[in-house]
Amino acid sequence: MNTIRIYFTATLLLLFTICVQAKEYNILDFGAKPDGRTLNTKSIQSAIDKLHEAGGGKLIVPKGYFLTGSIELKSNINLFLEEGSVLLGSTDMKDYRRLTGHQSLILASNQRNIAITGNGTIDGQGRRLVLNIDSLFHVGKMDMKDYDQTHPDERMRPTIIQIENCKDVLVQQITVKNAACWVQQYNGCENVKIEKINVNSVAFHNNDGMDIADCRNVTVTGCAINSADDGVCLKGSWNDQVLIENCRIHSNANAIKFGSGAGATNVTIKNIYIYDTYRSALALESVDGHKMENILVDGLFITNTWNVFFLRLGNRKPNEKGEVSTLKNITIRNVKADVPLNRPDMGYEVRFPGRSYPLGANIAPAIVIGIPGHYIQNVVFENVAITYPGGGDEATGHMPVWRMKDVPENENMYPEYDLQGELPSWGFYVRHVKGITFKNVAVAAKKRDYRPAFALDDVSNVKMDNVYINEDDKGPQIILQNVNGTDLKINHELVKILK
Repeated sequence: MNTIRIYFTATLLLLFTICVQAKEYNILDFGAKPDGRTLNTKSIQSAIDKLHEAGGGKLIVPKGYFLTGSIELKSNINLFLEEGSVLLGSTDMKDYRRLTGHQSLILASNQRNIAITGNGTIDGQGRRLVLNIDSLFHVGKMDMKDYDQTHPDERMRPTIIQIENCKDVLVQQITVKNAACWVQQYNGCENVKIEKINVNSVAFHNNDGMDIADCRNVTVTGCAINSADDGVCLKGSWNDQVLIENCRIHSNANAIKFGSGAGATNVTIKNIYIYDTYRSALALESVDGHKMENILVDGLFITNTWNVFFLRLGNRKPNEKGEVSTLKNITIRNVKADVPLNRPDMGYEVRFPGRSYPLGANIAPAIVIGIPGHYIQNVVFENVAITYPGGGDEATGHMPVWRMKDVPENENMYPEYDLQGELPSWGFYVRHVKGITFKNVAVAAKKRDYRPAFALDDVSNVKMDNVYINEDDKGPQIILQNVNGTDLKINHELVKILK
């Protein structure tokens, strides 16, 4: 993919263009008050505008608590948060506005060379903000059509950072916390570097740690994310040349998710530690007619996560040309994971709403599912070790291998790993795939499971080399149905072919 040179060059250009700006302004000089009570929106925006008129530079937010509503970044400005500084989002809905997209605390649209850096904090005060918005609905000041059963719809809740159609964006070292909705979104941007930031947002629903949509040349490195929804999420119809590396992620939903339905090409994910995650550690979901191709995952260290891999090709809706999605050329290697029996986020203040156990089923395997006549293509699992709790039994959920045809397709539904219900294997379930390789793959179950380790249905060109299965069961562990083109360098006594 030749991505390293591209990222390196883009980073140098970005840092150079920002660092050459010599001017420094301090928001105190424009009347900002660090008392946590005075609304400083006009003072901060005035400082941004004056600095922009002067050609750009560094805008310093010094130590203290600065309450503000929406502020708009301009080209060639580095919003620099000194250590001990806190930008506090207003808890009054009328203090927020939008540009071209979502309403947000920090906005930027069609700008160039913008940065948010330093060791300070941006606190959206999301829970209090949402409660105040909620009250507006109940006193008749907001339309109930924008209310989602128990809370204001996501469209009515501000994000913290909303960067749209910008080039050369740097977000570095800051702490971002307590969003009312998504924490930060980067839409239609080019040359984005997000480095060593700390995201701690479990304030309310939809607290995605980081959303990236329709962007090119993006690096996300050295970040720590604790989010009440997806950790790092690629959205939109396309994303190209993306690197996610050396991050630590907890999610009450999916740690790294492409979807639901996103397009993504030429993506590298390296050295990610994922822990205490309710849904999938890695979810690649291509269901809305877009391309998801050339994805390299190298180094996942996963602990206490309910599902390890969810690769899903669906047909929720075709694209504007009437085309179905693609999901192909996926390499996943150097992974070590353990799956718990009980829900992994029990110790957290906020837990994902809904079922405490997926559909009353047994623990789900790693999943690779295409759709009939339209296949996931060319998937490689190499140097992968997963430990499962085992203990699956027919009384909890009955889907033996002879009933594989009864596993629902659900190709038109919103994709999540548990929507298939009970699956007929405990290690890997593969369906509607052309070209899949398992090399140096080990799965273990701590207790006997009534299901086999592997179940493959409607699959071609299957390679297995050094596949290890550790479970207290002497029967067949690899079930093949409608499978052709096999190259199995394994103990053939483990294999059973269904007619």
